[in-house]
Amino acid sequence: MKLLLDTHVLIWSAGTPEKLSQRVRDLLIDTSNSIVLSIASIWEMQIKIQLGKLRLNSSLINLIESQQRTNNLQLLPIELDHIWALANLSDHHRDPFDRLLIAQSIVEQMPILSVDSALDAYQIQRLW
Repeated sequence: MKLLLDTHVLIWSAGTPEKLSQRVRDLLIDTSNSIVLSIASIWEMQIKIQLGKLRLNSSLINLIESQQRTNNLQLLPIELDHIWALANLSDHHRDPFDRLLIAQSIVEQMPILSVDSALDAYQIQRLW
């Protein structure tokens, strides 16, 4: 199964995996699953690093490259279909990065791994 990671899931899995639910940890170590990270999440992390709102144990480049090597992390580009899908989303969630992840989850028909219960207001499958 392809699984879209919310930004915090990648951060926690790399630095503080005990913050993840047991279900999410099991899904992440199951090699039959494909782990997918949106380019939007990398963009969000880069912005937060520059604003001083996020500190990582290593550089963002090293984090992503390491996850690609060790966990076969796949990157999901932002496509026009994802942007167009935003027009159909109600305003339950105002965060632009989360809204893009929701749109990608819908378009790609991929469950999203996230602790954020606000995502449940949308027609997506959130796993935690």
